[in-house]
Amino acid sequence: MSLVLMEGTSWAETYRRCIEVAPEAFDADRIRNLINGEWTRTGTPGGHRTPVDGTEIEGPPRIDHDQAEAAVHGAVRQHHEWASVGLDERKEKVARAVAAMREHRDLLALLLVWEIGKPWRLACADVDRALDGVDWYIAEADRQLAGRKPLAGPVSNIASWNYPMSVQVHAELVQMLAGNAVIAKTPSQGGFHCLTLAHALMAREGLPVTLVSGQGSSLGDVLIRGDGIGCLAFVGGRANGRKAATTLADTGRRHFLEQEGLNAWGIWGFTQWDLLGAHIKKGYEYGKQRCTAYPRFVVQRSMFAEFLQMYLPIVESIKFGHPLAVENPTDPFPELDFGPVISADKASELHAMFDQGVRSGGIPLVHRQVHEGRFLDGQDTSAYVAPASILQPPTSWELHHKEPFGPLDSIVVVDSESEFIAAMNASNGALVSSIATDDMSLAHRVADELQAFKIGINAPRSRGDRDEIFGGKGASWKGAFVGGDLLVQAITEPADGTAETLFGNFPSYSLYPPTAGLPAAG
Repeated sequence: MSLVLMEGTSWAETYRRCIEVAPEAFDADRIRNLINGEWTRTGTPGGHRTPVDGTEIEGPPRIDHDQAEAAVHGAVRQHHEWASVGLDERKEKVARAVAAMREHRDLLALLLVWEIGKPWRLACADVDRALDGVDWYIAEADRQLAGRKPLAGPVSNIASWNYPMSVQVHAELVQMLAGNAVIAKTPSQGGFHCLTLAHALMAREGLPVTLVSGQGSSLGDVLIRGDGIGCLAFVGGRANGRKAATTLADTGRRHFLEQEGLNAWGIWGFTQWDLLGAHIKKGYEYGKQRCTAYPRFVVQRSMFAEFLQMYLPIVESIKFGHPLAVENPTDPFPELDFGPVISADKASELHAMFDQGVRSGGIPLVHRQVHEGRFLDGQDTSAYVAPASILQPPTSWELHHKEPFGPLDSIVVVDSESEFIAAMNASNGALVSSIATDDMSLAHRVADELQAFKIGINAPRSRGDRDEIFGGKGASWKGAFVGGDLLVQAITEPADGTAETLFGNFPSYSLYPPTAGLPAAG
């Protein structure tokens, strides 16, 4: 049966709703930048296509270096004004902004569907996690901010495209709650419409937000080490993270740089296959386009046959396709594990990486085809990738040591405990790792050797919310750890001016909180 687009969800209708809700930020032909408290038509919009079906949509309005400097100066001015506002007033304004975003939650989520290809359920979860998380910080603010003051300048936010709300907007609202102004750069690959709407709603409530778009090569230095900036919050890949860290090296400026790592599931002496299968199934959400996805499985040789009996049916059951394609226009949103990857270029890269892994000697264990997905007749499917996996990838493979950021798994079979640990540590640091085992003594022994910030036993780990801290080991993280009290500490200073040491992964030292990295109870 042919599929059709859900009623009322076309891009044209979605964009029209944005103009109705926030005409100050959305023009008929483009979106605006928010600089010095004003929405302005500065910047040159570039061409952009939604990964969902290739529809051309309004691109981000990219500003130049001089305009970025003006934006930073405006954020610094806002910061000095906002820092003198009392906590009660800050809580009230942040709460009103959260309420406004809840009112328009469905539109924010639909923008995420079109811009970055999230299935509806996951797009809603991204918005809800952001707003629910900020509610928690509002409730904890009096305790967390007692005896603390804002930083000397605004917080600069450079984030990835995959979680615009639950990572970027959430962080900004907490930063402003703590008394800081914020300046944010929209990701070039997607999420800029959702962020524009969210920032319009924040600005209406009097929050000190600046939102700009532009190429990292033009704006990077300004947003990282511009005069007056108090802190850098970065989420992205290792290459850009290294550049940011190098740019910050001589400034002494506060920072937290979340970077990629090859997160691994290790399976050793294990029998609870239904439990692991459920975790692997859920792990395919959003096509593994997240920093805490698990694309690598390290399996004890004697467990391999049982692992395959569990793994292969799950991979074959994964549902993917157009997030808004239904049998009848009035049907509810389809239940999918994932939609497209972020772009046609990324899809081509993943296809090429699979081919490279096989040519280099890896075994093509799973290679599903794009045409198995749910699509509209004749639609552009160039940004879609079907689940695939490679067994025993060669060490020369480009993805042997780094994450694919897509539904491309690799499986390594090992014989000894030392091989097991080495294979799980292949990327010189990771954000999370997990061990599937019935032997708790082995789990704790191996956990001590893993270069991951969070380690699960018979359970995955995630970035976490509210009071759960987050960070990384090795090359997966640089700077202060965040989450709960540690996030508030990273974006404030002692009010009495005393010196303090931040928990984190800094070039000169690595100081971990007592609970960091300890295995979770499975």
